[in-house]
Amino acid sequence: MDERGDDLVDAVLEDVFSGRTVETVGETGPSWNDRNRTVRIAFREADPVFLKVAVDGDGSRIACERAAIEYVDEHCDVIVPTVLASEPDGRVPYLLTAPLGETLSLEWSDWSDGKRVDVTRQVGAALAALHVRRFDRHGHVTDGDASGLELETGAWTDVLVERIAWMRELASSDRFDHHFDAVVGAVEDNRERLDEAPATLVHGDPAQPNCVRGETGTGFVDWELAHVGDPARELHRAEDQLLPETATNASELRDALREGYRREQGSIPKGVDERAPVYDAVRQLGRSGFFDKWVTLTGESEATVVKRIESEMQRRLDAIR
Repeated sequence: MDERGDDLVDAVLEDVFSGRTVETVGETGPSWNDRNRTVRIAFREADPVFLKVAVDGDGSRIACERAAIEYVDEHCDVIVPTVLASEPDGRVPYLLTAPLGETLSLEWSDWSDGKRVDVTRQVGAALAALHVRRFDRHGHVTDGDASGLELETGAWTDVLVERIAWMRELASSDRFDHHFDAVVGAVEDNRERLDEAPATLVHGDPAQPNCVRGETGTGFVDWELAHVGDPARELHRAEDQLLPETATNASELRDALREGYRREQGSIPKGVDERAPVYDAVRQLGRSGFFDKWVTLTGESEATVVKRIESEMQRRLDAIR
């Protein structure tokens, strides 16, 4: 699908690629983040590139992503895309990166169960290689480069609550807005349990479309949610986002993810199972806040999905207490 009609994309193309012949500007896949637009640009005489623009004009996400990519490239045994150009403070904030490899979401359905297990183990090792970067305090990445990250720091509970607030702003539906208040309350009630978590660099969104197998290893794209957080939450999130619920060998895949992590780090993150109930509730906000998008994927009536989301959130909140 050609996206030339997007004014913001066209503005960057005119500024950055005025001397090149653009053949196609196409979609990169579905996204629930309406504040960004990411496209793949193919040229007649040059290699393709990926362009992300901040539709809302907020360049902070671009600054975070650029800083995280450059830092990880320098300090971690994890492959990341090459940053070709970036302008967080421009009229149209954008990030331009080179292709990295095929994402798991494009290849997963073609693989055997054994292949999926092997790749999942590699992703676990890549997460562990990222989490080796320890910090004194948790925090949000605001800027930085290969030499270091600039952080807005705080206790992990406070950082997590702030990230939930950001998720609430991003949400496309307010049908379950009360869920955000309930989850924030549960997080704050577990401050003592959460604040003991180690502080490591985390990707923030290890879903299949963001996991990549390249020529030199395994890594990740789309780093705008990177922060210094709890590695246990990231591993827990990967088990939910990366591994399909309908997989016939779900337990084997989960074991493979942890095995890959353990091989790289020596052990899985301390407290991963103890803090999992809190993170289960936080994770459910991904459905509550995007109910309008989620309901279209279920093939069920709106009333049925509403009832299930309400009961599932209550179940997860009850599991914390």
